[in-house]
Amino acid sequence: MSVSPQAAPLLELRDLVVRYGSITALQGINIAVHSGELVALLGSNGAGKSTTLRAASRLLPLAQGSIRWHGGDLGRVSTERTVKLGLSHCPEGRRVLGRQSVKDNLELGAWLRKDRAGIKADIDRCYGLFPRLAERRNQLAGSLSGGEQQMLAIARSLMARPTLLMLDEPSLGLAPKLVGEVMAALAQLHRDGLTILLVEQNAQAALAIADRGYVLEAGQLTLQGPAAQLLADPSLRAAYLGG
Repeated sequence: MSVSPQAAPLLELRDLVVRYGSITALQGINIAVHSGELVALLGSNGAGKSTTLRAASRLLPLAQGSIRWHGGDLGRVSTERTVKLGLSHCPEGRRVLGRQSVKDNLELGAWLRKDRAGIKADIDRCYGLFPRLAERRNQLAGSLSGGEQQMLAIARSLMARPTLLMLDEPSLGLAPKLVGEVMAALAQLHRDGLTILLVEQNAQAALAIADRGYVLEAGQLTLQGPAAQLLADPSLRAAYLGG
């Protein structure tokens, strides 16, 4: 996807600094996500990727910097308010409600909505995107496989009808076949016009579907650019793609 250089970003992180006590977790992070883009945020474990998403969702306080949404400063906006504004955060670890059915999990994802017909239509859309969930709609979420739980976590995030979907390591711990299914679903959502910020250690899978990417190392950005350019970068290939 090409973006006009004059277009204001949907989400912009400006000079972000996040600290855990005396430890600086993020230092001077600048990331922009434009409407309709799929942007990958790459890095090894502990690089600061999840911290970046948590800060963008207002789950962590900023030591410095700002988070802008549609050009306006989110400032002291609460996490609940960010959901109402259109930001949906699908965290690492799936975190489905194991004692609730697949269908119940999806309905709970729409907890801020009142449009029953729209909720039903979106549940059906999620079943179309993830046929495995349709087959298991009445099954307890805790009895699903890891890959199916990840699909449910993504689908539940979609039930809020987000403008921007932020995903934290959706491929973590999945078999290659399931990684392919999850990435194919994200690619379809992207083609349908959803804006996505995808945090991943699996650089190959993420860049294969992304428009652009950023690389984090030890809390600082070290590389950024179009996905195809990053895939060809020798330093990134050596670090994340096996040379």
